Amino acid sequence: MSFVIGSLQVCIALLALPVYILDILGAWEPVAKKVLPYVLDRFTTYYNNKMHSYKKALFSNMLDFAGPGGRLNLLEIGCGTGANFQFFPRGSHVTCMDPNPDFKRFLSKSVAENKHVRFESFVVASGEDMSGVTSSSIDVVVCTLVMCSVHSVEVVLKEVRRVLRPGGAFFFLEHVNADKSSWTYFFQQIYHPTWKRVFGGCHLIRETWKDIEKARFSELKLQHIWAPLKWNPGRTHIMGYAVK
Repeated sequence: MSFVIGSLQVCIALLALPVYILDILGAWEPVAKKVLPYVLDRFTTYYNNKMHSYKKALFSNMLDFAGPGGRLNLLEIGCGTGANFQFFPRGSHVTCMDPNPDFKRFLSKSVAENKHVRFESFVVASGEDMSGVTSSSIDVVVCTLVMCSVHSVEVVLKEVRRVLRPGGAFFFLEHVNADKSSWTYFFQQIYHPTWKRVFGGCHLIRETWKDIEKARFSELKLQHIWAPLKWNPGRTHIMGYAVK
């Protein structure tokens, strides 16, 4: 079986040979950094249409974690184009964080289209280093389709726990690997090496739920779902929230 998977991985890699060549030359990363915001701007519209009911349900109780006076201080890591703004509660004070500054242009568009939220700032930083955010200062941290591409899920979760106030919550929606006995997992293995290279380090076969379960949250609500995304190898998702 490993021979079959390896052979098919080579076939997929050959189809993406220009990307591999650019990557070896050190030219793919800067190109991808500029192109990715445009790609995600189109993809998130499609993704939100397909996942609207799931996102609406996920964020429905977010105000339960508001701080004193009912103010909700919200930090979104890996905010991208601001695709989640429409689902945030009215009056939320939103700080956005992303390591790619080229998302700022698209983020401004989302801010303009979602007047019900109060945009605070855009911070250029990765989830592994949120040193610019004060400890225990955030009511809710949001993370969607981000853990697949971070360098260390464990480190990100430690930072999430640090910035959350006691009783605050971490909301997540992430694609993960499928059951290892399934055909979906078989194809995830085939696509994984090329997928990761093309899409900025995005991993198709991460067991992110295990990291969240080990992250020492006081309460965890987590479910596995099949996202209604036809022909997408990242259809297997987890969603839920964890309380500090």
